[in-house]
Amino acid sequence: MGLRGFGDLEAVVMRRLWDHDGPVTVREVFEELRQDRAIAYTTVMSTMDNLHRKGWLSRVKDGKAYRYSAVASREEYSARLMREAMAEADDTEAVLSHFLAHMDSAESDALRAVLLRLTRKTGENAQ
Repeated sequence: MGLRGFGDLEAVVMRRLWDHDGPVTVREVFEELRQDRAIAYTTVMSTMDNLHRKGWLSRVKDGKAYRYSAVASREEYSARLMREAMAEADDTEAVLSHFLAHMDSAESDALRAVLLRLTRKTGENAQ
């Protein structure tokens, strides 16, 4: 699954999929999107088909239509983008330093909590 950021419409469609509790049809996404913008049904259909081909959406046949679901959560997608950005850097420490410098206190607290939890988990697995 190639990463990089989504295109503008892909990002809008993925947000809609992530906001739903279950699988959705192209028609359902189209109906939501057309409330906010002028858009053709075929454009939504093509975008969702492209996201499926790229591996971001799964689909199941439901009558004549497909029901689509996101393959990865919003958080997993963000983590993959962060990992890709770090992998492309010549100096991972510098990337992390810049990233951390822009965190607010709530984000710093969350990072500390995750690191503590992972450290404990790693210690438990070593025993």
